Amino acid sequence: MKKLFSPLAACMLATSAHAADLTVYTYDSFVSEWGPGPQLESAFEAQCQCDLEFIAVDDGISILNRLRIEKDKTKADVLLGLDDSLTEVTRRESLVQPHNVALDGLKAELQWQDQDFLPYDYGFFSFIYNTENVADPVTSLKELVESDASVIYQDPRTSTPGQGLLLWVKAVYGNQAPAAWKQLSTHTVTVTKGWWEAYSMFLEDDADYVLSYNTSPAYHVIAEEKQQYKAALFSEGHIAQIEVAAISKYSDNPELANEFLSFLISPHAQTLIPVTNWMLPVVDNIELPEVFDHLIQPTRIGFTPKQVARQRKVWLREWRSSAN
Repeated sequence: MKKLFSPLAACMLATSAHAADLTVYTYDSFVSEWGPGPQLESAFEAQCQCDLEFIAVDDGISILNRLRIEKDKTKADVLLGLDDSLTEVTRRESLVQPHNVALDGLKAELQWQDQDFLPYDYGFFSFIYNTENVADPVTSLKELVESDASVIYQDPRTSTPGQGLLLWVKAVYGNQAPAAWKQLSTHTVTVTKGWWEAYSMFLEDDADYVLSYNTSPAYHVIAEEKQQYKAALFSEGHIAQIEVAAISKYSDNPELANEFLSFLISPHAQTLIPVTNWMLPVVDNIELPEVFDHLIQPTRIGFTPKQVARQRKVWLREWRSSAN
């Protein structure tokens, strides 16, 4: 998610003198000072009487790529920050093992039955704009593509939001996706490696729209008391992102990893994550600040994880050949 709104988005590799009891690969904004990582680490260590270490990379796709390279040499016990579009890809490469966390407490709308991956938050990819700069926002993806509005988005090869846009364009345009990418490229300011770089540029007024989440405006209201940032609601629908955690196939401590996954969907963690990672909780009866009631409520469109696994390479080739 990448849900950090600080210029100090850290990518920290811990330098402890001893091996941690549990090592979690995640993305950089999760472990930033403003992200959920530090508070979750403190709370879980108090619960388990153990040592938890976060190792951070740029984005969810980077987590997957790192594990692909390391394989059985990895330090990772838990992967935290993949999303539902990557679950089947990850499973097919035999990089994870089943968890034993009960799924009956998850929101029914998620329809989650996967025993290898556990959701811990979700949201909808959205284009964010500043009402002080954009008076008449676009109301559809096609309107955005066909406009001359300046846009910043993330690389689908390295970023889960970027991959979300890849799926969004394909869902809306189908076989006409290459032409849509070509048209969008004429008013794209830049394509960044990760979420934070793109959002930072947007906050400096470098573009009219940036690819982010329908929950992003909540941060500005709660943390900055700024009301001008909004998410555009698109008539075609939006791609949802369900962020997941999984136990590495190579973990030496799957029991503790399971305990950590259970902790992620506990009331304490689920109350904390929305106001630090700026996404929605995956369990019911979590009290959220009022601003969450005023976020756009998109219609969900998209593809199954199996469809993404089958077509992802083809769709990436379409993007590379048309958007650059």
